[in-house]
Amino acid sequence: MSHPSTPINSDRSSRPAKSLRSTVFWRLAEDIPSSMTWSLMTVSILLPLVLWWLVTAFGVIDPKFLPSPANVIEAFQRLWSTGDLQKDTVASLWRVGVGFSLAALFSIPLGVLMGSFASIRALLEPLFGLVRYMPAPAFIPLLILYLSIGEEPKIMLIFIGVFFFNSLMVMDTVKFVPKELIEATYMLGGNRLQTLLQVIAPYVLPGIIDACRINLAAAWQLVIVSELIAATEGIGRRISVAGRFLRTDEIFVGLIVIGVIGLVLDLLFQYALRVSCSWASQKR
Repeated sequence: MSHPSTPINSDRSSRPAKSLRSTVFWRLAEDIPSSMTWSLMTVSILLPLVLWWLVTAFGVIDPKFLPSPANVIEAFQRLWSTGDLQKDTVASLWRVGVGFSLAALFSIPLGVLMGSFASIRALLEPLFGLVRYMPAPAFIPLLILYLSIGEEPKIMLIFIGVFFFNSLMVMDTVKFVPKELIEATYMLGGNRLQTLLQVIAPYVLPGIIDACRINLAAAWQLVIVSELIAATEGIGRRISVAGRFLRTDEIFVGLIVIGVIGLVLDLLFQYALRVSCSWASQKR
């Protein structure tokens, strides 16, 4: 007896894929409209400020521990009018600039060599991996012993705190250069030096800029510690002195100044990335 044919369940793989619901905010690996970008950036700045103002306006926290935005502005104007804030900012900028520049000057080429040649990586990576776990502030007694209490130990502390991390981050960037690029360069007649300078270096430049941008933040953290070494000027010293006398408004001034400077430098690094590596910016 024949039975009417019944539809057989088709293979799930043959079914059309379920389309994702259209969204703007939750786009995966896609850009969002520039208007939304600027709106979100504005909210990220204004929302903490509004919350800060509300907490202090209603007296939720003692002003001795959390000054109001108005008090911080007054402290900023006071320090600016005396010229102390300008001198402290210039001193800290100079220390960070010199220490970070020296670290970048040595760590970038060394990191490229470590990433390019397994022999150099085997020679140096264990040592660098060991030293990077040593907190940079732990070197302060030795730096004072070796370099006295002038500017040298402050700059050297920043150098130590940036050099080893930056070298290893650059090395990791170079290690992931596609081998096909290197093999193609050899097939076209290129030698090791040409491959290093004309293929590897341009390819890893975006990663190097990103590594420096990240480690610049570490330099600013270390300058606060370095200015505890018998400094007479600097934002770190200003914050330390203000803390001893419970002048929290001046502490907030120092923190905000560092944050603003860091944000400006970060934007400059991003601009340098877009200008020098436009192909990488479009790829992202």
